[in-house]
Amino acid sequence: MAVASKARPTKRAPAKRGAGAAGELTGGDLAEVMALLRGADSVELKLTVPQSERRSAIAALDLDPLDAQIRQVFFFDTPELALDKHGLVARVRRIQGRPHDSVVKLRPVVPEHLPPELRRLPSFGVEVDAMPGGHVCSASLKGKLGASDVRQAVTGRRPTKKLFSKEQRAFFATHAPEGVDLADLSYLGPITVLKLKSTPQGFGRRMTTELWFYPDGSRILELSTKCAPAEAFQVAAEARAFLAERDIDVTGEQQTKTRTALEFFSGELAAATA
Repeated sequence: MAVASKARPTKRAPAKRGAGAAGELTGGDLAEVMALLRGADSVELKLTVPQSERRSAIAALDLDPLDAQIRQVFFFDTPELALDKHGLVARVRRIQGRPHDSVVKLRPVVPEHLPPELRRLPSFGVEVDAMPGGHVCSASLKGKLGASDVRQAVTGRRPTKKLFSKEQRAFFATHAPEGVDLADLSYLGPITVLKLKSTPQGFGRRMTTELWFYPDGSRILELSTKCAPAEAFQVAAEARAFLAERDIDVTGEQQTKTRTALEFFSGELAAATA
């Protein structure tokens, strides 16, 4: 089912800072977060661990790297990051032992302003991402890919647009900058990722650990857990207490995996062009 003919432009609010634990929110921030939660399908609580504490955090959580799943992530954008400036993300992933996938994501969004026909799609979801100091609500339309689809596209044997479904292409066209088509985009990647899901002793919930390896040698270690919107504040408090008990800093400066990747590869493209 195509959605471009019915989808109206989505009114988007800016991403906000100030969304740490519930007690850290101002009155206005709290009201906004509550409104976003009412319209969201899920919540993901995230924390990036400072470089100086990564080894100790992995030890404190008793994580075994050999249990991790290997992933390869490719982003798409123009060298000037035109999509990123419009709040749009196009991405594909190769996943060890699982079907590969694609996603077109728009952020930030206001859930109640999204077209009902989009919300009815089983592959469409609205999620609030929260980390110490900030929160953002995003809308994602996902698709499944064959085992060789991404490699064929990267090597020029498959058109880029074929990595995205009819619904994803319509969603992209509705929100992309004027004149920008999927066929015009550059590959930004790949990023190698180790992803590990575990249930740390003393927490009682599934926690996801991702280690992103960037080509310049830098890394980002992110801890996250998902929950239903109705339990977001309770789970945030429990997670904060659990991490504090294990001396994992929850007050450090946060990094975003996608933004770091986009800025790295756009700089590489600019240097190559120059």
